[in-house]
Amino acid sequence: MNLILKHILNILFLPVALFIVVLSNYSCNQSSHEEASEWKNVFDTTARYVGKEPCKGCHSDIYESFMKTGMGQSFGYATHQKSAADFDEHSVVYDSLLDYYYHPFWNGDSLCIKEYRLEGKDTVHQRTQTINYIIGSGQHTNSHLFLVNHYLFQAPITFYTQKRKWDLAPGFEKGASSRFSRIIETECVTCHDGFPVFEDGSLNKYQTIQTGIDCERCHGPGSLHVAAIQSGKITDTSKTPDYTIVNPRRLSTELQNNICQRCHLQGVAVLNDGKTFFDFRPGMKLSDVVNVFMPVYEGGEDKMIMASHVERMKKSRCYNESGNMSCITCHNPHVSVKFTPRSQYLNACKNCHGESGKNCSEQEALRKIQNNDCITCHMPHNGSIDIPHVAVTDHFIRKRILSNKDAGKIAAFLGLKSYNNDKPDAITKARAYMEFFERYGGKTPLVDSAIFYLNQEKDREEKEKQNRDYIRAYFLLNEYGKVIEYASSLAPKKLNDAWTAYRIGEAYFQQEQNEKALAFYEKAISLKKYALDFQNKYASCLLALGRKEEARKSFEFILQENPNHLAANTNLGFLWMQTGNNGLAFQYMNTANKLDPDYVQNLINLAVWYHNNQRMDLAKKTLQHLLKKHPENEQAKAMLMDLR
Repeated sequence: MNLILKHILNILFLPVALFIVVLSNYSCNQSSHEEASEWKNVFDTTARYVGKEPCKGCHSDIYESFMKTGMGQSFGYATHQKSAADFDEHSVVYDSLLDYYYHPFWNGDSLCIKEYRLEGKDTVHQRTQTINYIIGSGQHTNSHLFLVNHYLFQAPITFYTQKRKWDLAPGFEKGASSRFSRIIETECVTCHDGFPVFEDGSLNKYQTIQTGIDCERCHGPGSLHVAAIQSGKITDTSKTPDYTIVNPRRLSTELQNNICQRCHLQGVAVLNDGKTFFDFRPGMKLSDVVNVFMPVYEGGEDKMIMASHVERMKKSRCYNESGNMSCITCHNPHVSVKFTPRSQYLNACKNCHGESGKNCSEQEALRKIQNNDCITCHMPHNGSIDIPHVAVTDHFIRKRILSNKDAGKIAAFLGLKSYNNDKPDAITKARAYMEFFERYGGKTPLVDSAIFYLNQEKDREEKEKQNRDYIRAYFLLNEYGKVIEYASSLAPKKLNDAWTAYRIGEAYFQQEQNEKALAFYEKAISLKKYALDFQNKYASCLLALGRKEEARKSFEFILQENPNHLAANTNLGFLWMQTGNNGLAFQYMNTANKLDPDYVQNLINLAVWYHNNQRMDLAKKTLQHLLKKHPENEQAKAMLMDLR
């Protein structure tokens, strides 16, 4: 998954009208299409992924070399060998805004992260999570993932290897920590790892997970190639390509770069209709599957996202004027950058610019200080704005104006631009703005811009998309009446998108039209049975309608899938309290409190339980804690006043 810092969005937004002027030159309809390919494993749906092990038999040297690269080491089991982290007295991380400490430690061969809270010298909260996977090669970071019944989540701390420092994970800073509940969806996994076996109807449930990016991510599914070799059909590749499997060096420059930018163009990814993150294969145009948008700013040329190598390269004159520059112009993807000689990169420069220094305008004395190393001056290491404590090579090749003090300052957000499709259609652009708003926060002009683009193709949207994008836009604005207006002609049974069904259901629920809400919630979970937050909303609606037995079964299904689901534990505790089973009610509410001691609804419920059971001291203490963490909560204030 890899994130743009939320504080970047707190800069001054330009008016919506100016958004439109700046970006109008990108607006043009373009339908995605699949072209024929001479490479047999590109569009042949019978070609299957076989994993990296079959490659080892014939390509052992390349295999062993590749497994030492950042890609080969991108994802692995949480073992002593895999971890690049230090574990000492300095490893404790404190989230000062949420008041949690995190201590990583080994319990035998198991990597664990303990979360705890102190009041004075007393530990008043403690939770320990065993880690299953380490994501990241260790060149920059190690982040930590864990499974709960096949549901994949991220832990809240990361080890930053360049600084030899533990800290909050990217996106968990500044009070934004989701602690142990950040789900890891397919967009993240399919870039950081080999393809997993994904559970249909879920957001983050996996039947199996691979370890490390493998050969097929760049060469495509290998079953046709393996079958040909096993049947004795050996191609002499010195005379002709072996078309059973893609060789990226034989692709056009554009298609070569499309392979790399699938993961090294990190931004807002908008899938085309009917596509998933599993659908791109080497040899395809990436835009036939997904369009990737990046924010465009006024100023701040040195501000970069860690995995934005392709975006930075495409800003460079070297790329734009050469016409044939690809990632493998400089990189051998089979060899780790740690073992690649500096001369390989410098020779790539010399191939176009001649011997070092010959065409360089810098003073000779300064060039000698840098040993005529083009990269030091033109591609320096630069800090990333999304990953703290990390510096990476800036692939925006250019002359640096070192005297310009304002070069690193962002003055304004100008809009979004797709870097793998020059002409994305208006609806795709609208979805990019909404996705940007959902992921990184921001202000309503982002959604206003989305609505502007939707209006450009209103007829198409209404006929083909079941108004789902208008529904999403107004849902983001909390304009539930408008959501219902756009949904008024839609029958739940005709919907084919779970998120649309969920948003309509939530709009009706917020408007206290629970019967109508239930039908759409039910449709959402029929499409995504294992989207547990959808299930929780469905069960909550049942409970609001007084259908307690059905609600109980739904909440219990959620907890059968994920016993750590906070809202389901809270709601099931409330349900049992309503039905008079105080023992079970407290059991579930206490579990929720251990998962999150600051969760507002559960604290309210606990206070009611204590009051009902004549535990006025604990009711008061619970409400006081709630107001300490959430001082604006009016319900807690009123309840505390009643107790007094």
